[in-house]
Amino acid sequence: MDITNFNKYDLGFLPTPVNHLKNFSKILGGPEILIKRDDLTGLAFGGNKTRKLEFIIADALKHGADTLVTGGARQSNHCRQTAAAAAKASLECHLALAGDKPKFYNSNLLLNHLFDAKIHWCGENRKGEDIPRIIAELKQNNKAPYLIPYGGSNEYGTLSFVAAIKELKEQMGKEINNIKAIIFASSSGGTQAGFILGRHICGLEFEIIGINIDKEGEELPLDDKILQLLIKAGQKLNLNNINFSKEDICINNDYLGKGYGIISDSEKAAISMLAKSEGILLDPVYTARAMAALIDLVKKNSFSAKDKILFWHTGGTPVLFDSNLYYPE
Repeated sequence: MDITNFNKYDLGFLPTPVNHLKNFSKILGGPEILIKRDDLTGLAFGGNKTRKLEFIIADALKHGADTLVTGGARQSNHCRQTAAAAAKASLECHLALAGDKPKFYNSNLLLNHLFDAKIHWCGENRKGEDIPRIIAELKQNNKAPYLIPYGGSNEYGTLSFVAAIKELKEQMGKEINNIKAIIFASSSGGTQAGFILGRHICGLEFEIIGINIDKEGEELPLDDKILQLLIKAGQKLNLNNINFSKEDICINNDYLGKGYGIISDSEKAAISMLAKSEGILLDPVYTARAMAALIDLVKKNSFSAKDKILFWHTGGTPVLFDSNLYYPE
């Protein structure tokens, strides 16, 4: 089945732009850097999860859901975009967030409130331990909940990034063959799985380098999770004979720092450097870490001056306004 045959619920402003970062590239003094602006997908300050939610909400509505349930960190971008998507689709939204209820809401928390999401504070339960209870309670109240995994990383979320690679190929034309690598923030695995499957389907050869963001491991290692998503998404496309292995998955674990959401000096520098040179904002949790990694890889001569590197901006801008994460000098 072709990716264009899947139902989608229209949420985003697509295609997102591809820009050449001329000033930024000149400062780095290495390869030419391009950027794919998924921070401009439109819904609720944008972000890559908007793509996933177009496919996921279509499936939720197909199954008669009236409520979306998902979870994440206190300032989860995925939860913010899910809450906005639920509002647009006239669905109830329940969010299981790590931590305790703060005195004041800001950043993504404020947006969740504006979108009328129901927030369940889960204390130290960061990986969705409370979600089964929430779903059971909803069913007892005659609701029809639809579970969205963390990061929107299921087969439908993966398919959205197969479509994203197809979008990129159509957008860039022959220039896409000059791309050496795509670099991006990788966490829940769906984006990376979609990139890998999309690259295969579109017959492209660039490297796909996921910068691991989350030091706190899940039950399933990230590369194993990506393999599972590749299989499930491939089956949806009737590609049952494709064999992927861990050799197809490049996850860079060198930039985990002190942990999830703990911003380092190199990440602050990456935010400032891109803002001052191009007027583009990174978020302090995901894209700043991935961009800091790209800057460091360039300094280590991992790429030649003739290479073209595409940085996929996955969004997260509202988190800049959470003062607990970023203190400007």
